[in-house]
Amino acid sequence: MRIVLVLRLIVLALLVAFIIAPQGFAPLFAPLTRFDAPPIYTQTSILSLTLSHLGIVAVATLAATVIAVGFAILVTRPFGEEFLPLSRAVANIGQTFPPVAVLALAVPVLGFGTGPTLVALFLYGLLPIFENALTALTGLSPAVREAARGSGMTGWQRLVQVELPLAFPVILAGIRLSAVISLSTATIGSTVAARTLGEVIIAGLLSGNTAFVLQGGLVVGALAVLIHDGFVAFESLVTRRTGGAARDFETSVS
Repeated sequence: MRIVLVLRLIVLALLVAFIIAPQGFAPLFAPLTRFDAPPIYTQTSILSLTLSHLGIVAVATLAATVIAVGFAILVTRPFGEEFLPLSRAVANIGQTFPPVAVLALAVPVLGFGTGPTLVALFLYGLLPIFENALTALTGLSPAVREAARGSGMTGWQRLVQVELPLAFPVILAGIRLSAVISLSTATIGSTVAARTLGEVIIAGLLSGNTAFVLQGGLVVGALAVLIHDGFVAFESLVTRRTGGAARDFETSVS
């Protein structure tokens, strides 16, 4: 466990160093170039591309979380059960249409830039969050539900004070999956002029510069691993806390 942590810290340190000062890594990438091509992508700052990439992913994931969790809450209430098939169909749209197809459909409406990419990532991220939220809310312990109902809580109080906090670790796992998928998928946004790390990869493919392709791929891969690990650590912390809270709640009302 300690070795894994050390490795992750090394990856983080190298990633930050490369993003801030990529020219310092030029000797490492120089052997991958041909015909005296530049070993480091300099047309746009890698730091600005990375921040833009992360910002697009964050906005899309946040929007997907709000809509997906909202749908899950709706269909797990007595008045919204009949909307489950419709909600599931909406959540499946992103998985039915490839992100490239969504981009192609969105560009004529939204134009080139960040907009089509946000739409594609938003739709692609709905399903894992929705399914995890649905599973979490429908799989809560009947004893906890009865305890909350027996304590005199209203439906809204049960949702906010009991159900969502206890379901949060599972919902968080869905958000993690959505964020990691979006982080990788966002690279295609550069095909419609969105400012993502895909710009580096595409530039490398067009010029035959393997160094550029590797740089973009390594940064995206390192970010995905670090973000995944960060979510896992947070999920473990939340799970421990909510597990204790559930036991305390059952004890207090029993």
